[in-house]
Amino acid sequence: MTDDSDFHEQVRDAFPEIADIESESLREQVTEAWVLGLERGGWRDVFDIPYAWNIHEVTNVEHVRGVTRIAVKSAEEQREFHGADPDLDVIRAACLLHDVGKCYEYVDHVDDETLREPDPTYATEEIPHSLSGYALAHEVGCPLAVQRAIPHFLGEVPKRTLEAELVKSANSASSNAITQSAMGITLQEWVETYSQTQ
Repeated sequence: MTDDSDFHEQVRDAFPEIADIESESLREQVTEAWVLGLERGGWRDVFDIPYAWNIHEVTNVEHVRGVTRIAVKSAEEQREFHGADPDLDVIRAACLLHDVGKCYEYVDHVDDETLREPDPTYATEEIPHSLSGYALAHEVGCPLAVQRAIPHFLGEVPKRTLEAELVKSANSASSNAITQSAMGITLQEWVETYSQTQ
């Protein structure tokens, strides 16, 4: 059985981008949100969580890291080319947490041996992962700027910040790359084909 300290190490190893967050407390909050998600979801290993319920060739870890890398590079371009001032700590934390909710949502779509005992209070498909990720970030005390940048579907949050838009667009870029390489279709085609069948 995996204990709490194992999950802390797993999360830090899986997401080396956590170390790039300047704020020590924010680094700890990002790690703690993942640990809670893994514990409650009943996962044995963070790498067992798939990118999507029907795309298991790519892990959620790979996607989250890709989103983080894309968003940070975009933010750097916004600073250098346009003179904008996006908050890189907020961007990194929100990207790293934007899909932590999949710890709850995807337990029914993996082999039983990847799980211990999911907590039925949390492990369910009833709440979309971007909202449960927001709830986890709130629970561990992430700043409001990070929380508001986590929900990444249109209509979930009324006020969109520069950081939130970067998370959303980086998620779209990564997701399109994954659906194209795994299935030969765009993200929009994946949504149109599979959103009704899940």
